[in-house]
Amino acid sequence: MEANKKTVLLVFGTRPEAIKMCPLVKELRSRSDFNVVVCVTGQHRQMLDAVLDIFEVEPDFDLQIMKQSQTLFDVTTAVLNGLRPIISSVNPAAVLVHGDTTTSFAAALACFYLGVPVGHVEAGLRTYNVLSPFPEEFNREATGIISTWNFAPTETARQNLLSEHRDEGRIFVTGNTGIDALATTVCDNYTHPELEWSAGSRLILITAHRRENLGEPMHRMFRAIRRIIDENDDVKAIYPIHLNPLVRKAAHEELDGCDRLHLIDPLDVLDFHNFLARSYFVLTDSGGIQEEAPGLGKPVLVMRDTTERPEGVAAGTLKLVGTDERRIYESCHVLLNDSALYKRMSYASNPYGDGHASERIADILVKEFKMAFA
Repeated sequence: MEANKKTVLLVFGTRPEAIKMCPLVKELRSRSDFNVVVCVTGQHRQMLDAVLDIFEVEPDFDLQIMKQSQTLFDVTTAVLNGLRPIISSVNPAAVLVHGDTTTSFAAALACFYLGVPVGHVEAGLRTYNVLSPFPEEFNREATGIISTWNFAPTETARQNLLSEHRDEGRIFVTGNTGIDALATTVCDNYTHPELEWSAGSRLILITAHRRENLGEPMHRMFRAIRRIIDENDDVKAIYPIHLNPLVRKAAHEELDGCDRLHLIDPLDVLDFHNFLARSYFVLTDSGGIQEEAPGLGKPVLVMRDTTERPEGVAAGTLKLVGTDERRIYESCHVLLNDSALYKRMSYASNPYGDGHASERIADILVKEFKMAFA
């Protein structure tokens, strides 16, 4: 390694993290300023590997922590113990983590114990309800306390961090790296048998897997979805079901036998982004899709009572619809029948970035390292 290059270690372990960190890995590796090291924890094994393949990112270390019926205790301790020797041997100038996963929290904690600076990508998202979403709200708040650099996707996120007395000089509004990923994944000539099946219909793309929605909330969500499909002949839906067996059980109980709704296995990021680009609107309880869909002009109905992405609600790209069956049904019904509302949500400006967040983060790190190591 050249003496003037600074080592940056990026740690991530889930599919959503990988989608947002791989563009940053590629940007940093394109610069002569950095020696880039990637460690994946394997918190989501199968879905993580698919993303790495698409972005052609080869990890330097793989903790392979995923196991059957793993708990938050398992993930936290495995990441802490697994990272300790890696961080010690790599001796990075900075460790970059993303968002709100248990991998990110545990990696930041390991860095804190070892005295290594942390850069938090997608910093400052808040609901200020530590139990919603669980455990993500705690994870991101705790990571923010530890981090030296906070890369906030929006001005709202920056203001959250300022209100928590984080160092103003180390908070940077960069946009969201998830928008950067769309430039790699979405293509005009994409085809898929499921999209051929749905051609000519208004396609609702569904994602639902949130831990706090398991049980009766999820059953209410699915009953509302089925009612919408049954009552609108020109509407079809595709639901790539999360691997969680509790999610799959609820989906099959409520949605089996609905001819115009296809339950399919999880899609890799290339497939998912191209399905998203060809959908009419999105019904979700997920996080990252609240940023990605507006980047493609797709309205998003969020099946949660809170969101750490209020900018999308303010901009008009997102609408919170909760988990009440009637409310979800009525919100879908209005969006399908009110063309003016649909147009407003489709054309609202995406508050989450312009596709250049990774470049900004790399530029900031170059400047910060020059000041720190001058």
